[in-house]
Amino acid sequence: MAQCINCGDYTKFNGGLCYKCYKKENNSNVVEEDLPFPVKKTSNYKKRKNKNVIAAEDLPFQGDDSISYKRNNTIVEKQKVKKNDTANTWVYNLIKGRIAETIIEELFLSLGFQVFKYGMENTIPGIMELLKGVKDDVAMEIKRMPDLVVYKDGRAHFIEVKFRANGCFKLIDIDRKGDYPYQNALIVLVSKKHIKCISFQELQEGKEITESSRNYLGNRIEFDTDKDKIIEYCKYAVKFFENV
Repeated sequence: MAQCINCGDYTKFNGGLCYKCYKKENNSNVVEEDLPFPVKKTSNYKKRKNKNVIAAEDLPFQGDDSISYKRNNTIVEKQKVKKNDTANTWVYNLIKGRIAETIIEELFLSLGFQVFKYGMENTIPGIMELLKGVKDDVAMEIKRMPDLVVYKDGRAHFIEVKFRANGCFKLIDIDRKGDYPYQNALIVLVSKKHIKCISFQELQEGKEITESSRNYLGNRIEFDTDKDKIIEYCKYAVKFFENV
């Protein structure tokens, strides 16, 4: 299940930010006196105690060019807000997450496993929109449903697929608040070089995936894996993510 890389809350895309964190990181305040144009007097603007503090919503443009304004007698270049920046970032992260999940799904299929899509988007279609902003226990458990269930030789496993360009993953990346419900899940990490795997229980013990760690998927005792086949799919990951 995709989670915000800052707060661990639900987000649509692996390796991305939730709307709240995205807005926080991308809306820097400026003061009205610094700007060479009038601000929009929005309802939120009128409610602010400090009328000199300007948010992105107050800016009277949606263009792609940069503008100059003076701050403390210094000319500063400020990039205009691009109307589709947020959507483009979400789509970009969505594509990365789906590529990673597809690589792992096809890998397990090639290894003779039955693979079932288990994430919220697949198990309960349409509920994603309904649960936006809902943070009760049931909603949070649904949002964090693992991406896949794999089954072979009478054993089933929850698989949570993650992509990290830096090849690193630790407990805080999936369980910031100490309430992750899928204690027996296995996290499969796709990076630009490797496919590695760590259990949630191992993360709780203080273990983690680093760029130099050797917790490769082919070493997991849970799976009777073909290391040559895994290497083949690692090459696919390298090919798709080498420029990410």
